Amino acid sequence: MKTKNEPKVILELAKESDLPEFQKKLQEAFAIAVIETFGDCEDGPIPSDNDVQESFNAPGAVVYHILQDGKNVGGAVVRINSQTNHNSLDLFYVSPEYHSQGIGLSAWKAIEAQYPDTVLWETVTPYFEKRNINFYVNKCGFHIVEFYNEHHSNPHMHRNGREDDKPLLNDDDFFRFVKIMKKKD
Repeated sequence: MKTKNEPKVILELAKESDLPEFQKKLQEAFAIAVIETFGDCEDGPIPSDNDVQESFNAPGAVVYHILQDGKNVGGAVVRINSQTNHNSLDLFYVSPEYHSQGIGLSAWKAIEAQYPDTVLWETVTPYFEKRNINFYVNKCGFHIVEFYNEHHSNPHMHRNGREDDKPLLNDDDFFRFVKIMKKKD
C-alpha cells in the first residue's frame, strides 16, 4: 500500500544506447560505500565493467531506468525466468543525490508489481554495505539466507578465471538475500 510520503516512480526500459551512462551512474552510486569503508576505489570501478556488462547481457535480463517526475533517479537490472518465476535483482541503485527519500522502496515495489507471478526474488550485496542490508531486510522484506566468504564461496563469483573477474576489493564476503513472494502451485 502506498503511503502519503512515498514518492511515485516509474520504471522505464533502458535502450541499448542508454547503457554506458547507466553503467557510469551505477558505478558512481556503488563507489560511495566502498570509499566510506575502504577510503578509495583503487582497484577500479565497483562493480567492474565486465560484471555490469554480464548483467546487461544475461539471459532474461531487463534493464530499467527509475524515473521520478520525469527525471532519471536510478536504475535496476533484473533477471526474469518465466519458466520458474525465480527472479533476481542483479543490480539496483538510486543516484546519491536522491538517497533517503523513499525512492528505492518505491522502485522496488514497482519492480515487484511488474512481475506479479514471481515466486522468489534473490539478490546479493557485499557484507560492508550496511545501507543495502538494512534496505533489503528491513524495508523490502528479504531474508539473509547465505553468507559467501573464504570458507563458503559464491558459485557464481569467479567465472572462467578471467583477470578482470577478481572479487570485490580482494574480498569474497557477500550476503545472499531471498524474498519468497508466493508458494508454488
